[in-house]
Amino acid sequence: MNLDDPRVQRTRARLRDAFLELAAEQDLDAITVSAVAKRAGINRATVYQHYPDADALVVDAMDGEVAEVARAVRLCPADAPPGSTPGALVGLFEHIAARAAVHRRVLGDQGSAGFAGRMREQVTAALTERFREGARPAGFDDVPADLHAAYLAGALLGVVTHWITAEHPAPPADVAAAFWRLFRS
Repeated sequence: MNLDDPRVQRTRARLRDAFLELAAEQDLDAITVSAVAKRAGINRATVYQHYPDADALVVDAMDGEVAEVARAVRLCPADAPPGSTPGALVGLFEHIAARAAVHRRVLGDQGSAGFAGRMREQVTAALTERFREGARPAGFDDVPADLHAAYLAGALLGVVTHWITAEHPAPPADVAAAFWRLFRS
């Protein structure tokens, strides 16, 4: 299968979206290949042409979510003016809010340590890369870039997890502003 083929990309996107929709509605363990195929409007056999099993589909769908978080982190400037939250950070929290049920399931008490670990690793890698390119807050030159990045990635994951599992979560822009203030300190 040629993953660069637009038809393959569209089919896989439909399957990932169908999985994420189902994950917002039910526990991950309860999601079947048949249910994903039905939601995507695709024959069950077609699912197996793209993924060997449900676990591979889950990993692909959740890796897309992880990649979106890492992408947003890469876009956040380290030198935004005080009192101004970077739009990419607000966008990240809005993206997570739009998929809050999925993130709540995979990051909450019944969640997946593997997903949280992949998110932390990719965000750490994105920040480390940016720091080595010179986009690092001032005053931390004595701290290794990868250690600084790991610290901030853990903080971001902690804030996201706390926020989406809260009984009454704050608006995304408010959480982004609070995180940015902590990040800048």
